[in-house]
Amino acid sequence: MSGLEIGLIGFVVLLLLLALRIPIGVAMLAVGMAGHATILGTPAMLLSFLKTETYWQFTNENLSVIPLFLLMGEFAAKAGLSAALFTAANAWLGHHRGGIAMAAIGGCAGFGAIAGSSLATAATMGQVALPELRRFNYAGSLATGTLAAGGTLGILIPPSIVLIVYAVQVEANVATLFQAAFIPGLLAALGYILAIAVVVRIDPAAGPAGDKLPLARRAQALVAIWPVLVIFLLVMGGIYGGVFTPTEGAGVGAVCTFLVAVFMGGMRWPGFVAALLGTARTCGLIFLIVLGAAIFNAFLGFSELPNAAADFFGGSGLSPYTILLGMLVLYIGLGMVMDSLSMIFLTTPIFWPIIAGLDFGIGDYGLNGEEVKLWFGVLTLIVVEMGLITPPVGLNVFIINSIARDVPMIETFRGVIPFILSDIVRVALLIGAPVIILILPQWLA
Repeated sequence: MSGLEIGLIGFVVLLLLLALRIPIGVAMLAVGMAGHATILGTPAMLLSFLKTETYWQFTNENLSVIPLFLLMGEFAAKAGLSAALFTAANAWLGHHRGGIAMAAIGGCAGFGAIAGSSLATAATMGQVALPELRRFNYAGSLATGTLAAGGTLGILIPPSIVLIVYAVQVEANVATLFQAAFIPGLLAALGYILAIAVVVRIDPAAGPAGDKLPLARRAQALVAIWPVLVIFLLVMGGIYGGVFTPTEGAGVGAVCTFLVAVFMGGMRWPGFVAALLGTARTCGLIFLIVLGAAIFNAFLGFSELPNAAADFFGGSGLSPYTILLGMLVLYIGLGMVMDSLSMIFLTTPIFWPIIAGLDFGIGDYGLNGEEVKLWFGVLTLIVVEMGLITPPVGLNVFIINSIARDVPMIETFRGVIPFILSDIVRVALLIGAPVIILILPQWLA
């Protein structure tokens, strides 16, 4: 049996294990070890590889940014910054029709700028914003659909854990990827707000206007979010400007958010321990997937499956954009049943060699290799998150429905449809105009 055949069998076995609900880190580790030993024919070489690969993966400085950004998000939640962000956005937008839902989007975008996790943003903002949406009798579909879609902003607006993992896998610069994702993240928030405006124009009863606060109260609410603005400008401004590496910036952000949580949020020892434990649990999950992906990817490399796939699509006669669209649609499908990190770990070793071998030119404007890394990474990030709100299994939808148990699941899925349409328009725009993604990295270079 050839290495390529073993690689194909291994990939199918992995999908079967995932269908049986085996954790992806464990599944990738098991299949990778079995495939590695089968191709090389000796367990001794596998054990030697496991020893060196495990050490290299867990001492990779680029991955050290992950626990720091996760800790930063935990401290932000303990500091009550999510509530302050929603309150400020609601003070300025809530008196418009659909304004409280728009404020929830604004709160999700702000919290995402310091959290870096889609599921955490959805869960945190759901608990903060849902009572206010209920108080003003927002339709269940609009309320829960808004929060499920708004949660995806946690990973679109930098810092983003998924982008960090993608950068490590394709050997891209993390700071440059953060720059590339910033404008598309803002476009996502604006697109969601526009989607809410369209919904309440069609059905005014779905999103009644809230109370209009005096200007002094609105200004006071805006002043209350100064820690978020300071932390974001310090961390992301330092990273964008080259003052910090991403790891240093994450460390600075974690310390600053900790101080805010202690002195302004009232966090004490139990909250501190809870933040550390939450970070440790999430890191354990992520780094198990990192190790499993490394072993599985090494197995795929020995099997020559990624190179064979790249050669096949390169000689297929299909246009580069047809191949790209096929991959993006597949990501949306995978997102219905898998989390974003798992998708990136599973697909990037196969998809990236294919994309890297294609020629993407728009008129007289062609993308070089580094630009394709940024462009494809941001597009992948967007469609991966679309999968988290797409029927029949959207993880963000399940998180919001665990909070809003009185809203039927089908109603929430109906509520996310306008946001999915907004995402489709944005993806089409970014495919046709990659300069939107590339302009900030080019300007800051």
